Amino acid sequence: MSEGSAVKVAVRVRPLNSREIKMDAKIIVKMEGKQTVLQNPSMEADKKKFTFDFSYNSMVDPSDRAYTTQSHVYRDLGVDVVNSCFEGYNACVFAYGQTGSGKSYSMMGYGEKGLIPRICEGIFKRADTIRKQDPDTTFAADVGYLEIYNEKVRDLLGDTPKGKINHSLRVREDPKLGPFVDGLTSHTVTDYEGIDILMEKGNSNRTTAATNMNDTSSRSHAVFTMRFTQAMLVEGVPCEKTSKINLVDLAGSERTSSTGATGLRLKEGGNINKSLTTLGQVIHALAERSNSKKKKLAHVPYRDSVLTWLLRESLGGNSKTIMVAAISPADVNYGETLSTLHYANRAKNIVNKAIINEDENVRIIKELRSEVMRLKQLLGGDEAIAALEAKRKEAQQRLEEATTDEERAAAQQEIDDAESDLQKAETTNTVQAGALKQAEQMMSAMTDKWKQKWKDQTDILEQRALEVKESGRALQVNSEQPHLVSLNLDDPLATGVTLYYLHEGSTTLGREGTVSAM
Repeated sequence: MSEGSAVKVAVRVRPLNSREIKMDAKIIVKMEGKQTVLQNPSMEADKKKFTFDFSYNSMVDPSDRAYTTQSHVYRDLGVDVVNSCFEGYNACVFAYGQTGSGKSYSMMGYGEKGLIPRICEGIFKRADTIRKQDPDTTFAADVGYLEIYNEKVRDLLGDTPKGKINHSLRVREDPKLGPFVDGLTSHTVTDYEGIDILMEKGNSNRTTAATNMNDTSSRSHAVFTMRFTQAMLVEGVPCEKTSKINLVDLAGSERTSSTGATGLRLKEGGNINKSLTTLGQVIHALAERSNSKKKKLAHVPYRDSVLTWLLRESLGGNSKTIMVAAISPADVNYGETLSTLHYANRAKNIVNKAIINEDENVRIIKELRSEVMRLKQLLGGDEAIAALEAKRKEAQQRLEEATTDEERAAAQQEIDDAESDLQKAETTNTVQAGALKQAEQMMSAMTDKWKQKWKDQTDILEQRALEVKESGRALQVNSEQPHLVSLNLDDPLATGVTLYYLHEGSTTLGREGTVSAM
């Protein structure tokens, strides 16, 4: 069953940055409820008003009641993604705006977590709550992290033999799953800590550089993907749903006159603008499709850019999608801000068709369950057989009481008819009983196989998750007994880690007379 849902759009305005303050820039953006109002700095009477699902004011002082916090944005947008995930829908969040407009802050966050880490954390918190209520419910999560740099896909989590990032990944298409990146590494996680470790690794590998507009300008589009699967038994019947979540931090659109880009930075900016232009064309074509009643629909140029081809399902396909448009409040950025708002205004007209992603085998098991219920209702034919037997007895009684040849012939005909109907009913009942038994056996076998599959998969997932943590940034020691850990990293003959258990009584460390007893 598909669910038509329009792309949800939120606009967020950041405070003036140091560059804009030095330029003595004036604020030309105002947030009024769901409206974003943009004042043309050249014409006082020219005010452009745009209405979105949310208009977030983050340009005022954080102590101001009107200030929109990271947690506020998560409650409005992120919780919807978490809900979609557990309902079995695909979801996507992407941030768009000029360079330095606050996209990465909204998506990743600096100091305070942004949407991406909060969504991942929210998913695992809810999974833990469900597990406590129903220990038999199982969850599995695999994540990948890539960047699109100069129209080439790079795996931010993969390790190549030389320790360099793989630049040569290609986007291919699966008939059922749609576009995917061939060779992209997938990492299993069982909790938010595993996500945090991988995210930190990926962010450290991402390409950034300084420009006149932004000291830490993202020079690539980053896509963090999680495939989240949940498995449970509902009234003895398996239920398995999978959700693919794309969390996208786009590089900002650039004007060479503003960024001062030259050489490699200029090439990067050109490729960024090319992919964002294609994204704009895709959004425009999809918005036209949603509003058009013509039989000949507008062509959507997904394949013109790696970014749009990868996000094909998120834009106009099987996904519930949210767009965060990040803008600057400064008059010096009026053109870019107006362009971003036009982008966002078109995007809200796109209608996606999201469906619940259910495992094919589970779907068959549910169909068998329905067939079993139908056959059981038909086997209620026991009542029909009893009625026919009663009819035959009544006819037999009339035959015994008949006094004329006509009465005897009529009674005998009723007996013959009842016996014929009774034989047919018993034969049908036998066939249905056999079909019911076969359907129940098949359903039971498929259910047992599904349970075993998930048991084996859970064991593998736990082992893979452990490997992620061991290769992460910290050593984990699970011990209830008090202990000390010494990291002896200088001795090449040592393992690097020494564990001291603290027993009852006093424990002395170091040379006698230099330390106190513990």
